[in-house]
Amino acid sequence: MSEAPHGAPIKTPGQLIAAVIAAFAVPIVVIILLAYYVNQSVRTGAGTNGLADTTVASRIAPIAQVTVRDANAPHVFKTGEEVFKAVCTTCHTPGAAGAPKFGNNADWAPRIAQGYDTLLHNALTGKNAMPPRGGTSPDDYSDYEIARAVVYMADHAGANFPEPAAPASGAAATQGAAASAPQSASASTGAVNDQAAAAIAALPSAPSPASSSADKEQAGKALYTQVCQACHAAGVLGAPKFGDKAAWAPRLKDPMDVIYNYALHGKGQMPPKGGSSASDDDVKAAVDYMVNAAK
Repeated sequence: MSEAPHGAPIKTPGQLIAAVIAAFAVPIVVIILLAYYVNQSVRTGAGTNGLADTTVASRIAPIAQVTVRDANAPHVFKTGEEVFKAVCTTCHTPGAAGAPKFGNNADWAPRIAQGYDTLLHNALTGKNAMPPRGGTSPDDYSDYEIARAVVYMADHAGANFPEPAAPASGAAATQGAAASAPQSASASTGAVNDQAAAAIAALPSAPSPASSSADKEQAGKALYTQVCQACHAAGVLGAPKFGDKAAWAPRLKDPMDVIYNYALHGKGQMPPKGGSSASDDDVKAAVDYMVNAAK
């Protein structure tokens, strides 16, 4: 039985040319399609959006930002609610360090009984663990805005204080809001700052500078009680809780000079020196006091 002769699939020059072109074209088309598929697929994970426009813009943005304001433009005062959300909520929402909780009538009743003037005076000059003006400065919020925040919190806890009178046109914002406060009626912004600094400097258990290790320990404990515990006692806004070794462990990996620098110049939500005007030595003593309690 004879077999039919085998024939080559390419019999003409045209078929040969077509086969050669296909041998090159088909792989190229497949590679292009694969590349397009990979590029269009959704990628997740760290670094996958490294070349995104928003990521690149944030990466090359300058650290310093310049805000141009019209010095002659009328000042727009913050409402009591806005000041509360920006400053007061840190301690008054959780009731940190003995602060009366927002909306808690029982906490606020004895304070409201003291009267609006006393409440405003305490807010401006500080009391117990609360620093003057909640740790802000007159450049941040005027006396009038602080007064609005006091009325906002008190009225949400059973008081019926009227809205503070707005400063007269052209007058300093720090003079109209606290007209009836015992020590702020005729006090300027500088006087309020002097009172706040004097209140901290006058602490009997926190001499500055301390002359011995015992004095330094006492100064650190006093400043912690006066200022630092407002956040560190309850771990407000991520602050490491006092005596919590687990919370302090990652921070204690840094040299003490680095930890001192954070306390002196601020880090994250913590303002420089915790918003106080204490001396550098007292701030370092307070850091040592908290660090020793976490070892």
